Amino acid sequence: MSSGPAGHVARSTVRPYSETGTHAPLRTFLPTADGISVDSVYEPGAAVYDSSAPSTRHPVFVVAHGFTGDVDRPHVRRVASALARYGAVVTFSFRGHGRSGGHSTVGDREVLDLAAVVEWARSLGHARVVTVGFSMGGSVVLRHAALYEGTVDAVVSVSAPARWYYRGTAPMRRLHWMVTRPEGRLVGRYGFRTRIHRRDWDPVPLSPVEAVPKIAPTPLLIVHGDQDGYFPLDHPRMLAEAAAGHGELWLEHGMGHAEHAADDGLLARIGDWAVARAG
Repeated sequence: MSSGPAGHVARSTVRPYSETGTHAPLRTFLPTADGISVDSVYEPGAAVYDSSAPSTRHPVFVVAHGFTGDVDRPHVRRVASALARYGAVVTFSFRGHGRSGGHSTVGDREVLDLAAVVEWARSLGHARVVTVGFSMGGSVVLRHAALYEGTVDAVVSVSAPARWYYRGTAPMRRLHWMVTRPEGRLVGRYGFRTRIHRRDWDPVPLSPVEAVPKIAPTPLLIVHGDQDGYFPLDHPRMLAEAAAGHGELWLEHGMGHAEHAADDGLLARIGDWAVARAG
């Protein structure tokens, strides 16, 4: 159960957004290279309403949620609303989450989901694509940028692990129980609306820290809270060290984990950073 850039995503039948003559959101199901249907939503964002600046001049932010999130969760919608001030936004549900098909592989084949969504974002008329991932999604945006060279213009990874199989905190031990035990997967399915694959990774996918050196020269931002209850500060520091001076590291005082802990001020700074770097 391993992912990679092999194969091509089927093209969306939706016309480039600049040709639709509407500012309404678009919602569709995108096919991945391995045949999973991914629930995806495109919103043009406040910036593209200015007729003097067509949508192709603004970036599109592709938001990759954390484990047990989905496109309709309030914390994902809040992130999308904040980034919509800086460009268009695409949100989606990873496989096994929400209305998307398949089963979660907890960061492995999810890179194929992101690849499908990034390709769709470009097909809607945007020349610049910025991926913004949280927790599991933060690891996926790192691996996607490494495996699909040149397909994105900037990468933001928030609260991501540096290495696999980490069990050093109580929340991560609970997560491993949910993923590896039959009773845990039942809790995931019925308690968190997340369907989890029962098989182990084979082979083990490229880890986030191994992916980071392959991202350059694409601009990279690593964001992590000093109160993160899942992954302590050695994780972002490992990622920043692997970037060898290429990426930026923001250690946020008082911040916890992922979308729930990313306040509007942080999201605004991320938007400003992305607009400046993805030009």
